[in-house]
Amino acid sequence: MLYSEMVTTGALIHGDAARLLKHSAMDAPCALQLGGSNPDELALCARMVEAAGYQEVNLNVGCPSDRVQSGGIGACLMASPDLVAECVHKMQQNIAIPVTVKSRIGIDDKDSYEFFSRFVNRVADAGCKVFIIHARKAFLEGLSPKENRQIPPLRYDYVYKIKQDRPDSVFILNGGIKRLNQICEPLRKTDGIMVGREAYHNPCFVSELTSQILDTHSEQPDRFAILEQYQDYLARELASGEPLQHGARHLLGLFQGMPGAKKYRRYLSEHIYAPNAGIDTITQAANLLHRTDFIEQAPHVK
Repeated sequence: MLYSEMVTTGALIHGDAARLLKHSAMDAPCALQLGGSNPDELALCARMVEAAGYQEVNLNVGCPSDRVQSGGIGACLMASPDLVAECVHKMQQNIAIPVTVKSRIGIDDKDSYEFFSRFVNRVADAGCKVFIIHARKAFLEGLSPKENRQIPPLRYDYVYKIKQDRPDSVFILNGGIKRLNQICEPLRKTDGIMVGREAYHNPCFVSELTSQILDTHSEQPDRFAILEQYQDYLARELASGEPLQHGARHLLGLFQGMPGAKKYRRYLSEHIYAPNAGIDTITQAANLLHRTDFIEQAPHVK
């Protein structure tokens, strides 16, 4: 399942909903993540998400940023499990696609397993069947969002235990998965893993994970063929009025580990924001790669 970046209910209701809900059929199955705390507004937005063709609505109860907190949404909602339960129930009453929740394991000094399990049990009893758990607590003050993704220690044991305590619910573990040899235990003890930042910074990591999990050891996709297909997509987006930067920034990590990748990333970073940037910008960046020195092989990690 592919998950979108969080979209707030206010942005959908009062902003350019068509742009915010835009996605490709090639993304399916795809979930849109909502940020909000008003049950009626969440229900309205959930209907919009379903009508736009998404396969899941995910409620964000894990983001600790000051901006999100100021709206009473994100990780601070873990302190209000009854409200989260009401939000989930209201959304489920209004749509047929699944409503899931993404949370942390705690906030500030509310970081005991008992606090975490009470939250999960309350929301699960309201009807939520799937939880994506970033296995760190969040500090609501004193850390930046980036620091909140790195500094609080990972507690996979919380996720393993809640799965034991609630075997009827689905628990997906998130946080800190950066290497292939990290996936074996989580996959044995939970229902799955979510890879976030690493997949963004190194898109081929997902392909490597698939090869490892399915034990196929197949050749990795040709990154230059992927780039060529993506350029066709960018050309269509440019023709529709989208600036190059919106799509091209997702190419920064495509050639991670390849000779010339640093020059490629630097060139893209410096040129895709220019007002007249076009497909030739991508071509010039790709010309900085030393493709003859690079042979991709599937990972063989046991």
